[in-house]
Parts: sequence; structure tokens; C-alpha cells
Amino acid sequence: MSSATDPHISVLLGPLLRAVAPVEGVWVDGTFGAGGYARGLLAQGADRVIGIDRDPSVFAMAQGWAGEYGDRLTLVQGRFSDLDTLAGQQVDGVVLDLGVSSMQLDQAERGFSFMRDGPLDMRMGGDGPSAADLLNTAPEGVIADVLYLYGEERASRRIAKAIVAARPLTRTGQLSDVIGACLPRPKPGQSHPSTRAFQAIRIWVNDEFGQLVAGLAAAERALRPGGQLAVVSFHSLEDRIVKRFMQARSNSAGGGSRYAPEVAQDAPAFKLPFRRAIGPDDAELAVNPRSRSALLRVGIRTDAPAGQIDPEALGLPRLNERGA
Repeated sequence: MSSATDPHISVLLGPLLRAVAPVEGVWVDGTFGAGGYARGLLAQGADRVIGIDRDPSVFAMAQGWAGEYGDRLTLVQGRFSDLDTLAGQQVDGVVLDLGVSSMQLDQAERGFSFMRDGPLDMRMGGDGPSAADLLNTAPEGVIADVLYLYGEERASRRIAKAIVAARPLTRTGQLSDVIGACLPRPKPGQSHPSTRAFQAIRIWVNDEFGQLVAGLAAAERALRPGGQLAVVSFHSLEDRIVKRFMQARSNSAGGGSRYAPEVAQDAPAFKLPFRRAIGPDDAELAVNPRSRSALLRVGIRTDAPAGQIDPEALGLPRLNERGA
């Protein structure tokens, strides 16, 4: 589990382990990162953890301690949207920790952070177009939509126009300066002006919302009856997708009209053991301010067959085009 020397503190680890107790059988940590969730699950009694990550650098960092667990820990490079295939078996639990880790933000050469100047990259797996590739080629309208839909940035059109005018963009510092020039100086306690835009661009580069929907579906296919899905999200758009998935797949969304004809529903694939999302307590907030926006949702798999998922029904923001 996390210590003062860890490069990344696993958010909501304690509440997560309590929520899914007793921990047993085979678990998938679909966002392995620094391995905090995997180590926590193993310490709490998991027979085996399959750690999946699209970022190859995390496995090099795990070499110093992963061997302590022998064959109880298996590391696999890949996307959690393929976790059912990568696991190769039915599993007893799936954990997903969404977003970017602090250790990735700390690596200037990865281009995730506006606080450290580096190449404008932002790719988690190192494949596909970089942030620079997309920002330097996409139409202004697409960039504006990305900033608004993925980052909830109200000044999206003004920023998109400035980005196009500043092309070519190659550095994170350059992009942050362009964004900052479009926005008022933040007041004390407010977030950095580039926060929303950098989040939106990172999500775009890595197709994070598409991966999330596919990953939730993969978890539904991979989990055995009684298996548990635990998802930690860090902003409202992610949590909305997770919440709507859990509601839709447990037939607990409610709503509808008593005058409308009944719509046939799949048998519920999940039961929801908690009525609300679980957030950090005061102790965790004091140690790890990054946890302030984190929410944990848990579902328990039933014996119903895995069903089909409509991404739009989950609130997945959709762009008209990816840009070229």
C-alpha cells in the first residue's frame, strides 16, 4: 500500500477495500499505475491480481517490488477496455481508478501538466496522435467542442480561436500561456486557468470516455456472479457515465412515465450495495488533497447475461468529428 516514498497515493483505497470486503479470489486492477490498489487487494486476501495498464513505464517502476508477490501478481500491458480478454478468465473483482496519476503529471516529458514545461504529448500509451498533432491540425470548431464537452470550459471558443492563431504548438508551457491569455487572472483559491482545457485535451488524446464505456462493458463480461466492480472517478463527467451505467445495468434508474408504454429491460446485471457514491473522509483529505473530488461507486454482478450498452444513454459527450 502507499507510503511516504510512493510516487502516487491511491485515492479512496481504504474505503474501497472496506466496501468490497471480504476480498478473495482473482481481481483485475485495470489501471495499475503505481500498484497501490493491487497491493491493497493482495494484502486484504486476494488470491491473485492481474494488473493492467496502457502505460508501459509503470511496469518498469514496479520491478523493484512486484517480485515479492510471486505468481499472485500478473502484469499485462493493454487497455482496460479489453480487460475481459486480457484477464483470460472470469474474475471476482475489477477495480478502475480513472484519470491521470500524479506520477504521470510529475513527468514533464509526458506533457500532461501545465505546471511543468515539456513536449505537448499527453499520450498515456505512447501510440496514436499526440496533443500537438491534434491541436495543430483539428478545425477550430472541433477544438472548441473538445474544450466545452470534455472540460466544461465556458471560454472554449475564445481559447480555440487563440490556439489556431498560435499554431504550431509544441510545448505545454506554450499552450498554457495561450490559454492563460484568454482568461482572467485566477483569484486566491481558484484553480489554474489551464486546468479545464488541459483535462479536456488529455481526455481527447486518449479517448478516455470511449475507453471508460468500453471498460465498464468489459468488466460486466469478465465478472462472475457475485463479483464486484469498484470505480473511482475524479470529475463530474466521468462519474456521470459510471453512475448511469450502474443505474442502467441494475434497472434502478427510475423515472419514466406511468402513461408511457413499458419498455422491455434486460435482467439486471448488477446490484448496487450503496445508495450513494462514497467520497473521502477528513483524514484522507488532510493527507491527500487530490482526493477532494474523488467518488467511488460499487456494483455486484448478478448471474444475468452481459448486455449491450448505449454510450449516448450514459451521457457520453460526442464530437461531430475527431478532426483532421
